[in-house]
Amino acid sequence: MSSMKVLLPALFCLFGFSASAQWLPFLKHKRYAALPEVCSAPVQVNATAFSKPLVTATALGLTAYSLSLNEHTVMKMAQHQMRFREYENASYSFNELAKIYVQLNKMSEAKWFFLQSNSLSRQQNNDRLTIANLIELASVKSTIGDFDLAQQDLDEARSLAAAHNWQDDLNHVQKSVSGLQRNKLVALKPEAGLAQTNEHNL
Repeated sequence: MSSMKVLLPALFCLFGFSASAQWLPFLKHKRYAALPEVCSAPVQVNATAFSKPLVTATALGLTAYSLSLNEHTVMKMAQHQMRFREYENASYSFNELAKIYVQLNKMSEAKWFFLQSNSLSRQQNNDRLTIANLIELASVKSTIGDFDLAQQDLDEARSLAAAHNWQDDLNHVQKSVSGLQRNKLVALKPEAGLAQTNEHNL
């Protein structure tokens, strides 16, 4: 029993020493001084250094499909207005329809709807719209070669504008008269009309 008392402390010392010996390489490992933190200045990016994408605005003209959609929409509106006797609104809708047909190069339809708009605007004593319709009618008639009828429309438009002293409408009529004269010259003498057109552009 006494020998066991001597043996146990000896074993504990032995195991303690061997366990400590396993950590000796780590304890003797050379520790380097901590490196100072590197504080670098923030990177500044010059936005102007990058090329900006070139975006060009493109004017999109009305296609025949979109014009047909507009025609359908305005036609429905005009039918509704006529059904409920909204004649003043209908006169503007007919005017809009006529302009759509001009863009579609359907001059017969354009002429008919300008005439319908003109008839309603007269009934409503809407001289502004009547003048506009007469000027548009003159343009359509000039395009299809009805120069005398076009001149009659412009004469009436001028008389209405003068009665109200509407200078802007008078100027518009005068421009239309000049355009009509050029169209008549082109129809009679294409070379003379072209020369006058070039002179007018200069």
